[in-house]
Amino acid sequence: MDKRTEYVEKLSAQMVEWDAQIELLKDKAESATPEARFEYSNAIAALQLKRDEAAVKLQGISSASDDEWEDLKTGTERVWSEVRTILRDAIMKIK
Repeated sequence: MDKRTEYVEKLSAQMVEWDAQIELLKDKAESATPEARFEYSNAIAALQLKRDEAAVKLQGISSASDDEWEDLKTGTERVWSEVRTILRDAIMKIK
């Protein structure tokens, strides 16, 4: 297996994990007070937007040429870091 395939598989697995965590956050937000629910829904919406941006980056790496994918990796890492930060912050707010 080449490096790009390994990288794409790793990121794809991370996307599945994020989707599961987002669903858990949605469930927890539903049981919150109305005021808190509004704040949680905003945090979850921001998280989903970044997650979707990460999915686009992943798709770009999957379809890039062998020369291009290494260049795309930097932007992808930045978005992945942002998603992790937003997810961590959302989890801390909802706990």
